[in-house]
Amino acid sequence: MKVSVDLDQCEANGICVGIAPDVFELDDEDVLHIVSAEVDPDRIADVEDAVAQCPKAALRLQ
Repeated sequence: MKVSVDLDQCEANGICVGIAPDVFELDDEDVLHIVSAEVDPDRIADVEDAVAQCPKAALRLQ
């Protein structure tokens, strides 16, 4: 599965970073980056949680 972010929607709240810091990171300018778009099978549950908790629905898991 792959995770992606809609940067037009993302407000860099950092909730996803708190849930899965090995998958998501914020840079010094508060821009969200996906560390690895391919989600390891053992991280899918956390990434699903991050997607569900994103207040702007800017994350997608496909």
